[in-house]
Amino acid sequence: MGQPAAQGPTLRPDTMQARVAACTACHGAQGKAGTDGYYPRLAGKPRDYLYHQLLNFRDGLRQYRPMTHLLTGLPDDYLLEIATYFADQHVPYPPASRPAVSASTLEHGRVLATRGDTARGIPACVACHGTSFSGLAPAIPGLLGLPRDYIGSQIGGWKNGLRRAAEPDCMADIVQKLTPEDIGALSAWLSSRTIVEPYVPDPAGSTTLPAECGSQAQQR
Repeated sequence: MGQPAAQGPTLRPDTMQARVAACTACHGAQGKAGTDGYYPRLAGKPRDYLYHQLLNFRDGLRQYRPMTHLLTGLPDDYLLEIATYFADQHVPYPPASRPAVSASTLEHGRVLATRGDTARGIPACVACHGTSFSGLAPAIPGLLGLPRDYIGSQIGGWKNGLRRAAEPDCMADIVQKLTPEDIGALSAWLSSRTIVEPYVPDPAGSTTLPAECGSQAQQR
């Protein structure tokens, strides 16, 4: 007879680890990211960012029907508990891989991410998303450690209105100025970056944002 199949960790009832099992089925243990490159990492992201996304899925500001189905009817306080749980998880990031794109594409992405394009009114990603692209408390997420396709799809979601945030929606304004080439270059460069630990959000108020972002002022 063959060996019995390995069992996963036993979940104790009425713990947050057990309650978020429906989340980690897609987003990976402790929210470290799914294995297919589609479901993003949750672990260690700013609590308020995660909370706002749960609200947005529940209330229709973000469009993904399985998430909306899971969250329908859940109260705000419980969503904040879920966000707090994942924000407090700290697990290693996998090594970055170099995407199969040209050096000029990567350079274009680097320039947009680190300098922006003043002539087109595009601020650098680093101006809002932290000095190491690790996020800015309380509610701006880090950009590294995410798959290239996921980054591109989220920028596309902002651009076509499938993803929105509290007004003034600064991301919605910025992405309308990005071309498909810009989006591809940003996605490739950001996904190729190696993360240096500790990779944690910059403190709230540590930088002046180039635009007013409603998510940073959104009340819990």
